[in-house]
Amino acid sequence: MPSRSESRRNTLLFVCGGLLGIAAFLLVFGPAPLDFTNDAFCRGGYIEKDIQQHYAGWLFYRQSPLRFPMCIAESVNWPAGLSVAYTDSIPLFAAFFRLLSPLLPGTFQYFGWFTLLCLFLQGGFGALLLGLFAKGKVLPLVGDLVFVFSPVLWERALRHTSLAAQFLLLGALYYYFRSGREGRFAYGGLFLLNVLTITIHPYFVPMTYAVTLAMVLRHSWRSRRPLRPLGWLACNLAATVAAGWAFGLFYGTATGGSDALYGYFGMNLNSLWNPAGVNGVDWSLFLPTQNQVGGNYDAFAYLGLGVLAGLAAGGGGLALLRQLHPFALLRRHGALAAVCLLLTLFAVSHTITANGATLAVLPLPGQLIRLFSVFRSSGRMFWPAYYLLLLLAFVWLCRLGRARKALLLTLVGAMAALQLLDLSPGLLQRGQAFRQAEQQPAFPSALTSTFWQEAAGRYEHLVSLDTLQYDGLHLALYAADNGMTTSDPFAARYDAEALAAQQQQLLEELAQGILREDTLYLFAVEGNFLQAVEPVKDSGAWCGRIETEGGSWYVIAPGMAGTALDESCTPYGLEYPLRIADYTDGLWNRGVLDSDRRVVCMADSPFARAKLEGACYLCAGGQEYEILQVDDSDPGWLMITLDIPDATVLWGQELETKPCKN
Repeated sequence: MPSRSESRRNTLLFVCGGLLGIAAFLLVFGPAPLDFTNDAFCRGGYIEKDIQQHYAGWLFYRQSPLRFPMCIAESVNWPAGLSVAYTDSIPLFAAFFRLLSPLLPGTFQYFGWFTLLCLFLQGGFGALLLGLFAKGKVLPLVGDLVFVFSPVLWERALRHTSLAAQFLLLGALYYYFRSGREGRFAYGGLFLLNVLTITIHPYFVPMTYAVTLAMVLRHSWRSRRPLRPLGWLACNLAATVAAGWAFGLFYGTATGGSDALYGYFGMNLNSLWNPAGVNGVDWSLFLPTQNQVGGNYDAFAYLGLGVLAGLAAGGGGLALLRQLHPFALLRRHGALAAVCLLLTLFAVSHTITANGATLAVLPLPGQLIRLFSVFRSSGRMFWPAYYLLLLLAFVWLCRLGRARKALLLTLVGAMAALQLLDLSPGLLQRGQAFRQAEQQPAFPSALTSTFWQEAAGRYEHLVSLDTLQYDGLHLALYAADNGMTTSDPFAARYDAEALAAQQQQLLEELAQGILREDTLYLFAVEGNFLQAVEPVKDSGAWCGRIETEGGSWYVIAPGMAGTALDESCTPYGLEYPLRIADYTDGLWNRGVLDSDRRVVCMADSPFARAKLEGACYLCAGGQEYEILQVDDSDPGWLMITLDIPDATVLWGQELETKPCKN
């Protein structure tokens, strides 16, 4: 147990480190997100649109009745409901503020304060961790700047809010190294951190438990008494599973989500020195960005030039002085090295990439790939090893300059200063992007047509009858704002089989001419809309296309027939235009056969067949192209051969048909 003076020092380190984290938050974010009633940045999105998903999950959950297990938003993945863990809405905070909901203002967001807390705890645990390896208070706090301004932390804090909780990893490492010094294993703080992981984001669970396992194995080996530490670990696991159940993580069946499997989001071998962030953000003032493959961007792990220089200078200097003892280090921390190696191999995955090339794809059984795909963003699993490298740079510099306080402070201060200077472009870009999103007078959305204003408040359910809608996160916010349920799969996981069954049932009802008056039907694929709309076109619904700059919706809106709408809305009827399918594969390019560019394809539908019946010409832009053949041998498609030199001129065109000339 630490002495009273050590406890006072640790308290001061934790508080001062936390204040560094708060200062960093205010420097990049500013105070605006600390206003509970300011949700502009949640709606506008910044860097990526994920914050819209997090906020929509909270809005849906706030409207749901209190129940157990907690955190089930009944209006998402309707009618089954879904845990807001799968919208990354931070279940711990969502549950707490849902209990307080009657006392909260109508507009309320907690994501700004959560991020501030994460930065405070990042600085606090970072200072405690460094305090185990350096005396006094100044040196650990100077080194703590490297943890507070960790590139991985900021890349996540400004993209995936819940993944800003990287203090969980620093906390686990702190208790690991403290355990080695004190010969203990049963820390209540570590127990709590492990339980908290599953209530914040499940990806932290294997990472903190890997460090905890290393601690338990080391203590068991040294004490030759494994039963108590292994029993403590088992109790910790049981409490974590119980917390996951209580917060709804095991509710229902969540099998669907991104099509990407394990390996797609693997870690590129250049990640440690590649400063390429998402959406073109460059995290280095000095180092050039490197190429990546596929989903490598999600495995961002740039160390920063300060840390890279610290590792090189510290390790090289100690080697020259013959004070670098890697094998002794491995003997003391073999279990930690082993779990970090396993996590790193999992992060790299069986798809091994370096720069812009895929070096190898190692064969793995399909069952193993499906199992590993539970954590398909595998590159994140490198984070414990990442923070160990940051720690190692500090420790090596301390060893290099020990017994000379001025030199020691100079070395660590130079590393921190170089790190901050190197990261300054990324921090500035991220901060500017956040402020631009926060200052939007109205959050940018494709839902600008008057249709959405007219439809607001009319319906109880919003259903998607094919795939995720374009601008689906704004659709989710629209549904939440108007008290609607949604089946649109905007969550990271959802019940794919139940959604498919629901879609099939609704499509069968439409085929029979049955409309649910409380339901707004959405289609992302025009061919699917044209197939479904014909039996209900005269049922009092407004049916048609809503055009936007970035995409289109096709809707069936019961009870809105005859509603005056703006020019972005094209009603379905005799004047509704034909379009070639936006279909691309190895043979087709946006609905045009690549081989001779005279054959176009359209989705088969009663509407398209009626338009083509008796027609001899397809017309666009004042030009007429003779129809030479219509082939319906491929189910679901109509392939039309035209007398045209290059049918790509028809991309995106509104087409009409003409009968044969006399």
